[in-house]
Amino acid sequence: MLTDLEAVFRSLKSKLGLRPVLHHKEQRADAHLFITVLAYQFVQIIRRPLREKQIDASWQTLRRWLGGQVRVTAVFQRPDGHALHVRKATRPKGHHLRICQALGLDTQPGGIEKLIH
Repeated sequence: MLTDLEAVFRSLKSKLGLRPVLHHKEQRADAHLFITVLAYQFVQIIRRPLREKQIDASWQTLRRWLGGQVRVTAVFQRPDGHALHVRKATRPKGHHLRICQALGLDTQPGGIEKLIH
């Protein structure tokens, strides 16, 4: 459990830009600690329902699996000379799809956006 806790903290601090801790004022150090503990609580809120669905991966692995979905924009030239921009998320597959289903998340976040320029 301690190893997992340390791995999550290390990951969160790197991604949130909270490393290194060079605070010279107690109030800033307290704020840093508060944000880190709060972020860890969010991680646990996410991981609990995943464990109930037999998805018991490390936080680093979960982030890697979820990092594969992106939003893409396709541009189509229209006969009237304008361009149609269509933006949508890629479809999750494998582990990513299982995680979305386990958490009850939309597999196509952000919907489809269409814009004519």
